[in-house]
Amino acid sequence: MNTRFTLNKIALATLVASVTTLTACSNDNTNQADTTKAHASAEQIWPKLNIAVKKDAEIEAQIASYLNSMTLEQKVAQMIQPEIRDITVEDMRKYGFGSYLNGGGAFPNGDKHATPQDWVALAEKMYQASIDDSIDGSKIPTMWGTDAVHGHNNVIGATLFPHNIGLGAANNPDLIEQIAAVTAVEVMATGIDWVFAPTVAVVRDDRWGRTYEGYSEDPAIVREYSAAIVNGLQGKADEDFLSDKRVISTVKHFLGDGGTVDGDDQGNNIDSEQSLFDIHAQGYVGGLSAGSQSVMASFNSWNGVKNHGNKYLLTDVLKTRMGFDGFVVGDWNGHGQIKGCTNESCPQAINAGLDIFMVPTGAWKPLYENTIAQVKSGEISMARIDDAVARVLRVKLRAGLFDKPSPANRLYSGKTELIGAQDHREVARQAVRESLVLLKNKNDLLPLSPNQHVLITGDGADNIGKQSGGWSITWQGTNNKNADFPGATSIYKGLEEQVTAAGGKVTLSDDGSFEQKPDVAVVVFGEEPYAEGHGDRDNLEFERGNKKSLALLKSLKAQGINVVSVFISGRPMWVNSELNASDAFVAAWLPGTEGGGVADVLLKTADGSVNHDFKGKLSFSWPKTAVQTTVNKGDKDYSPLLPYGFGLTYGDKNILADNLDENSQLDNSSLTSMDILVGAPVAPWRLLLKSGDELLDVSSSTHEFGAIKYRTEDKVVQEDARQFNFNGSEKASAEIVTSFAEDTITYVEANGVISFDIKLNQALVNELLLAMCSGECGESINLANVVDSSLLSKWQSVSIDLKCFADKGVNFASLTSPFSLHSSGKASVSVSDIKFVPNKADEATFKCK
Repeated sequence: MNTRFTLNKIALATLVASVTTLTACSNDNTNQADTTKAHASAEQIWPKLNIAVKKDAEIEAQIASYLNSMTLEQKVAQMIQPEIRDITVEDMRKYGFGSYLNGGGAFPNGDKHATPQDWVALAEKMYQASIDDSIDGSKIPTMWGTDAVHGHNNVIGATLFPHNIGLGAANNPDLIEQIAAVTAVEVMATGIDWVFAPTVAVVRDDRWGRTYEGYSEDPAIVREYSAAIVNGLQGKADEDFLSDKRVISTVKHFLGDGGTVDGDDQGNNIDSEQSLFDIHAQGYVGGLSAGSQSVMASFNSWNGVKNHGNKYLLTDVLKTRMGFDGFVVGDWNGHGQIKGCTNESCPQAINAGLDIFMVPTGAWKPLYENTIAQVKSGEISMARIDDAVARVLRVKLRAGLFDKPSPANRLYSGKTELIGAQDHREVARQAVRESLVLLKNKNDLLPLSPNQHVLITGDGADNIGKQSGGWSITWQGTNNKNADFPGATSIYKGLEEQVTAAGGKVTLSDDGSFEQKPDVAVVVFGEEPYAEGHGDRDNLEFERGNKKSLALLKSLKAQGINVVSVFISGRPMWVNSELNASDAFVAAWLPGTEGGGVADVLLKTADGSVNHDFKGKLSFSWPKTAVQTTVNKGDKDYSPLLPYGFGLTYGDKNILADNLDENSQLDNSSLTSMDILVGAPVAPWRLLLKSGDELLDVSSSTHEFGAIKYRTEDKVVQEDARQFNFNGSEKASAEIVTSFAEDTITYVEANGVISFDIKLNQALVNELLLAMCSGECGESINLANVVDSSLLSKWQSVSIDLKCFADKGVNFASLTSPFSLHSSGKASVSVSDIKFVPNKADEATFKCK
């Protein structure tokens, strides 16, 4: 074994040497001097890992044989990973892609309620097409990758575990390994080979929308958990490694995604190289040492260089210095963000060390063709292609994909009883119990006697989608109902079952009302689901500008009712007001489908003894103010409200009184304008037309759609304005929207206005209404009362105090449309330069009456 490994190390060194000699397009803005300096420091900072999975001479010989027989086209196909919404079975047969994926919210046949059999059927068809050599001449099996990040979360009925932030609070690596093993089984029941987990980000700024995907602000927990997850998914290297009970794992996202400036998703990490290793790389030390076979590159930059194109990190550090011999897969079109690249062409990424392009949308075909052309022209060397394909083949051979039965015939495939199996749910329920953190317990209110009258209220009480968070059936975790989680238990239902069984009484109330005064109230509230950048925030204040949950807590307290708050969130938040209004306060994080675990801890047994005590401890420090966004263990001047590792158990002395400072310390003085439509809609906003009940996303310079006609128009420069003509045949609208709510409450608090230029192309005879929407649209303002109707065919600037819309019920903390123009009659207007501008309410051309 030692001789074999030595020989393989020599072979690997030869391969690496051929790769590292590549200089063409190796990085988008790193010069040779910087690279030399970086290499000089690598050996001092980055360790050579003792990776548990060693090279095998027989596998290496098979790889060499395949490489010798494969065409360039077959090799490039192994490096292309399309998404199931963008390819057909015939595409797989023709090209023989090395892998494919389903993104969050993508399902077989486009059906959210696709059955496990539907998933297996698609896996089988894709597999059979990949080994059909009648067209492409290749018999290399494909593999399917999926984001099973807290259980098999894309599949209806699957067991959903607490998100990583809750698991970090549990601090139980053995349980984590068990969770991963259960996840592997449920994934394999749908015929899938490969899981995009674990996420090993070490979060430094809790405003980041992916905070809940991190286990802890402490790299030590992340390192230990990464190894545990890899072992649970793949099996241990010396036991059942990648057996028929295991799946391929992916440690992600390489590197530094949790440390971007201001917590900006896909932003720039400016840490030193030593900090990059000490903080952000520890998950890779754990996961790669355990033998994870793939690494996913990160969207973020490190000191201005996009990681998908950073040769130093991907090749010199990860592959050469750390000794990783699996493959590097990109993230969702992440290669297209490299300077000089597009989604359809990016030799820079391959030359930097990316082995597989994750290329959803129709960009996969031109990317495939362009990559072939770039190899033929010498822009990408054949040595780099062979290295990438060798890595893909190595993982497939280690996973036994050439020898295993086809997906429909594997050990667990199609066994629907494994999806959400009761023993799997028991593991998840244990994880819920251990993840709960008790922040406050005034007068030892908890645990509650189950034989009393318990009022259960709050918008999260009977809401499995909310308690599960993002990455739950859909990507953002939105548009889900309890019926979409068969077999799951809401927090209310878990409490109700145990209280009723003990002879007590439960009242469920959406608004906290009741007919008979309860003995105690349990209020379940918190963040709405989100994922990735859609969860980025400006600050950590909960329900800023719309304190409905606080109002509920205060209402109950005013009636002399003791209140237990169960707080659902993907991060620690500034909730001083809510803490003050609570007798007991539990950080429940995002517990997933097994809400009964909350009842297990909050309630006593029927005989009055403690059922389960609190075990969870804060793996993220709890902020003292809304602007204390980067408070982390070990920081200079560390002064959180509650420190890392805090968590009460029953019998502990309560720490928090009811007089916490309710001043958030937020300052809007530096707030700048937010562009909404300047030349074109500014991301994340887009333009949507609606006629009757039909919707149309604007995709060209002209549209004629039902009762509305649209075109671009020149105001100052070409196509910098938009014209809308309503014919009055039915109600129609032109709406600037986003798929996911945006937090814009700061503009209301900063005395902001919505400012825009408008031109009346004909006199306003009928009502032309402007509304804003936060889910539902608030009451409208008639533009006839806003504009100067005497100015026909001339541009005029108007501004409206945002409080006018806030007073009409618009929730600016969850804004989905800042500009919704609609009419049921004839009208013709043009608009341009729409933006929110702070500190201009006193100068608004239209103010609230």
